[in-house]
Amino acid sequence: MQSTEQKVNLLNLDRQGLESFIEGLGAKAFNGRNVLKWIHKHGVTDFDAMTDLSKKLREQLKQVAEVRVPEVVFDQPALDGTHKWVLELDCNNRIESVYIPEPNRATLCISSQVGCALDCSFCSTAQQGFNRNLTTAEIIGQLWVAEHELGKRLTNVVFMGMGEPLANFDPVVTATRIMQDDLAYMLSKYRVTISTSGIVPALRQLTELSEVSLAVSLHAPTNELRDQLVPINQKYPLEQLIPACREYLRGDKRRKVTWEYVMLDGINDSDKQAKQLIRLLEGTPSKINLIPFNPFPGTRYQCSSPERIDAFRQRLVKSGIVTTTRKTRGDDIDAACGQLVGRVKDRSRRELKHAGGVVR
Repeated sequence: MQSTEQKVNLLNLDRQGLESFIEGLGAKAFNGRNVLKWIHKHGVTDFDAMTDLSKKLREQLKQVAEVRVPEVVFDQPALDGTHKWVLELDCNNRIESVYIPEPNRATLCISSQVGCALDCSFCSTAQQGFNRNLTTAEIIGQLWVAEHELGKRLTNVVFMGMGEPLANFDPVVTATRIMQDDLAYMLSKYRVTISTSGIVPALRQLTELSEVSLAVSLHAPTNELRDQLVPINQKYPLEQLIPACREYLRGDKRRKVTWEYVMLDGINDSDKQAKQLIRLLEGTPSKINLIPFNPFPGTRYQCSSPERIDAFRQRLVKSGIVTTTRKTRGDDIDAACGQLVGRVKDRSRRELKHAGGVVR
């Protein structure tokens, strides 16, 4: 029997990939579709339990393949029902995923990288630095684990955890195809959201290959300020980013670009900057999500006051732009926006226990 390291992890394969893999074993392609359904719709990882496959094929799969999901090493619920999992990957890397319950939806916030290389100055994850990209198996595995742990189907997935999704393009796109597959998680293009800081060439490529909702980490209405807050802007300034976002919508009248805008006291929250933001987004179907800043150790920023956030929002709303203020969720377990630090990479079981959750 081959060693585990030599086996193909079927979580890395979408429908087309599974059909090709199964055909390579001498079986019919429809068996690949059956395997996809077993893994993702039914949560089955044991080939012997895939009873509509022939015994011969099941034995072949046991020899050359596996369904290996990330290991949950720590889980912790928040007082508001939010739930964070720390997942261990190969090479002892660890990432975090967060479940966010709401009255009409069940959302999972997932990671696409271990750490992040974009160094946004207000983001705690950026302080960790970059380790590596996740595989498709490690990305879709977060959804598999969450549904298994919760015992329920999730309605929405947002790529707003650790990492820049468009810097890990192919695995992320493959994972979104699995999420949207009718034989897997059946999520519509309106219920899978990729959040990017603005890697324009990858965004244009995404326009050709995928249909998901788009969120952009904007955070500033001018290049001068955005260069400081979101350094990737120095390479792909607003004059490139805004047209690329308009093109991404493809004339779909149901879709808007969601602009994420973290509220930083005295930095980007003035009435003048609200007016600049309105002018910047003119002609672009938009929704603005104002995000109260979540402080972290060592940061020089402070959150705008509730009154300042409300005044900023009201000015945007009066201009006709749909604007919401994100409710802070899971901040008591470091699961709020900007707090997926991944500091657990080198933390011991004793330290994890002190964090207040369940260590496995």
